[in-house]
Amino acid sequence: MLRRLSRCALLALTLASTQAPAQADPHLRDGSHDFDFEIGSWKTHLRRLQHPLTGSTTWVEYDGTSVVRKIWGGKANLIELEVDGPAGHIEGLGLRLYNPQSHQWSLNFSNSAAGTMSVPSVGEFRNGRGEFYDQEEVGGRMVLVRGVWSNITPTSGRFEQAFSDDGGKTWEVNWIAVDTRIKD
Repeated sequence: MLRRLSRCALLALTLASTQAPAQADPHLRDGSHDFDFEIGSWKTHLRRLQHPLTGSTTWVEYDGTSVVRKIWGGKANLIELEVDGPAGHIEGLGLRLYNPQSHQWSLNFSNSAAGTMSVPSVGEFRNGRGEFYDQEEVGGRMVLVRGVWSNITPTSGRFEQAFSDDGGKTWEVNWIAVDTRIKD
């Protein structure tokens, strides 16, 4: 009986894997060029909440540059961030990947101090605003993380990250980056 059940399960898995993949919703917009605005070199002003989710109101500021390169013909891009401030030096690397089936982006970030990739934030742009979400550990607790791209012009843009430890009812902004394009 177990052997027959195993063969049936194997057959079901085989049939499922050979069927045509589900088609993407034709009403979804192609967002593969959503981050094209950011390709190039930027002056970055960064504000970071020093101790998020503790009631702290102490912010530290940094200035530096971001360089964004298109890769894979625009299906992805690579960001190099380097900023300095009174609280130290930050080197970051971002990798954004576009998923043509879901029409969403995954945003992956690494800080040179940690040397590992973060949990990807996933989302999309609507009406000139990009929202991306994930869940990460902060202070020993899992919290929701929201990243928002807004105020996008050909020469500037704003990224804001916020944490929620109450399931998204309230959000505490902890990272604000304002970019200004550096002329070639």
